Amino acid sequence: MLPDTTAFVTGASGGIGREIAYTLADHGATVACAARSDGIYETAEKLGDSGIAVETDVTSEASVRESVAATVDAFGGLDCLVNNAGIAGPTQPFDRLDPDDIQSTVAINVTGAATCVKHAAEHLRASDRGSVVNIGSIGGKLPYPNRVPYAVSKMGLIGLTRTLAYELGRGDVTVNTVLPGPVEGDRIEDVVAKQERLADVEDAEPYSIGGDDFALPEYTVSPEEVAEQVAYLAGPHGRHITAQEIGVDAGGTWY
Repeated sequence: MLPDTTAFVTGASGGIGREIAYTLADHGATVACAARSDGIYETAEKLGDSGIAVETDVTSEASVRESVAATVDAFGGLDCLVNNAGIAGPTQPFDRLDPDDIQSTVAINVTGAATCVKHAAEHLRASDRGSVVNIGSIGGKLPYPNRVPYAVSKMGLIGLTRTLAYELGRGDVTVNTVLPGPVEGDRIEDVVAKQERLADVEDAEPYSIGGDDFALPEYTVSPEEVAEQVAYLAGPHGRHITAQEIGVDAGGTWY
């Protein structure tokens, strides 16, 4: 499905990002595995000749510029950018937050994605299959009590997606956001534990995600399900899908 396609995947050191890198390669793509941590070398090693590791800090424009250039040098071009790098941010009632908590979360989850698009754009326009896939969250559409920095960043990512879809669309580049629901793994377990601990904080109201919030009884999704949606949007059958938010969320979002 993705022959002669080169993808740049941020946050590829583990979790969803690693699975996206594996899935794109399984579909025939070559993949630049980008992140700050050493896990990218393990991801790239499994991909063999189909992958390279590029140490990347999405909060540094110079780092992003160098990593995109290294990818183009290695593979001859760039066809797909997957903005998966992100942080969960703090779990606290809003009145206990430091404003810097919001800024630091947005710096990675939104500004980092925008910086990657900025430096990938010329290469995506030069491709005949250019695509950007941003990894958002149902938190970008639903209230996430005690998760203001995260919710703000994921809502901002939707705005970025819609706007860039029109700016890049004339260059035949698609831009979409995938909205995962709760994804199996350590991160969701950590978030749930932090919400539960708020029961001991004065005036805090813990928030728990439950089955009644979703259309399907099995509401946690696998990283593989998210990755396959990314591959579809990057492939030939996704060429007329753009400016969209696509939930992989067991019916957790309805608009």
